[in-house]
Amino acid sequence: MDTQQAEKALEILSKVYSGARPALHYASAYELLVAVILSAQCTDERVNKVTAELFKEHNTPQDMLRLSQEELERYIFSCGLYKSKAAHILSASRDIMDKFGGAVPEDFAQLKSLAGVGQKTANVVSSVWFDRDAIAVDTHVFRVSNRLGLAHAATPIKTEEQLKMIIPQKDWSKAHHWLIYHGRQVCHSQKPDCAHCPLFEYCDYYIRLQKQTDRS
Repeated sequence: MDTQQAEKALEILSKVYSGARPALHYASAYELLVAVILSAQCTDERVNKVTAELFKEHNTPQDMLRLSQEELERYIFSCGLYKSKAAHILSASRDIMDKFGGAVPEDFAQLKSLAGVGQKTANVVSSVWFDRDAIAVDTHVFRVSNRLGLAHAATPIKTEEQLKMIIPQKDWSKAHHWLIYHGRQVCHSQKPDCAHCPLFEYCDYYIRLQKQTDRS
């Protein structure tokens, strides 16, 4: 996909998913941080059900630290990876209280210093809560951008770097949501719905698929 095709593809995505917004439910930077940590290898729908109960009494780092790890694990069990997620949430909550005065840090490096917060999570919090220009590369963004040809990378970090080169900075945060929605609704992991994709004529994956079909 060349620059002109990329611009057209992004224009189409912006129209199709103009109302795209985060699916996670949150009312503060801390709630968002916890929800994103819980979302690893888990659906947003499941996370929202879990946090609806968890955040009733434990929606600040101080309140979260009133739970033991075992108690927190029982809240978040259905999200999967619950032992490591519980440990990360409690460790991050402790650092927020001890190092950052009880507030989720806005500085990107400080965000990444928190347990369970990698590049993707830090980008989500920076973009969604602190209104910074950022592209968070989750599984949907990684899959869709590399299938389309917006990126040709083997890792999320490299994918992020390449997307930043081809997408205007003012659109980074919005493009993140466009690509997520496209991955959920059309460009599925196991069986992409190419027949109903508005981007098929620009898509590297579809073009390769058609060439293989023609050869056979």
